Amino acid sequence: MEIKDRILEKAHELYMRYGIKSITMDEIAGHLGISKKTIYQSYKDKDELVSAVFNRMINANKTACEGSRDRSENAVHEQFLCSDVVQEMFNKMNPSILHDINRYHPKVYGELEKHKKEFVFEMIKNSLQRGINEGLFRADMKIDIVARLQLEVISILHDTEFVHKYGLSTIEKELNDFFLHGAITPQGKELLTKYKQERENK
Repeated sequence: MEIKDRILEKAHELYMRYGIKSITMDEIAGHLGISKKTIYQSYKDKDELVSAVFNRMINANKTACEGSRDRSENAVHEQFLCSDVVQEMFNKMNPSILHDINRYHPKVYGELEKHKKEFVFEMIKNSLQRGINEGLFRADMKIDIVARLQLEVISILHDTEFVHKYGLSTIEKELNDFFLHGAITPQGKELLTKYKQERENK
């Protein structure tokens, strides 16, 4: 593995475990057994390194969400699989990360917002439309509004105290369940119960 990739891997690991603000370039260098100068030969500053870490996360999230969509049996199943992807990501993430990015790395925060408002928004809209077409989601939903609301509620994850109390993955699960119950038809509810039971039996 090239040194640039090793730096990226270690930074990702440390940021996820301890948050971003608390991890310095010196600490990353120390964990790798290299000089800080070596890091700066690959990444001009911490902002560029944080950006590289989160660009990789965004790309991995896109691949995982598209994979969940492609292998799902129906729209309700797709929602469960995508929720599992997000919960797995959040389980590995220090609760302070979103707050750190928002406050100390506005460029990276902007990249995450763009990903959310473009890719994630379209994924939600397409999934809702799929569910309507399959008779599993309410046909009277205003898709653009519901998808936007689902995105905007995620902003609660910037409340560090709230996130520390309940955990990122638990909050995401409750949000997903809340929106699903508001969207599904009686037919969809049967599938929702089925997938919940399958999740609990894992």
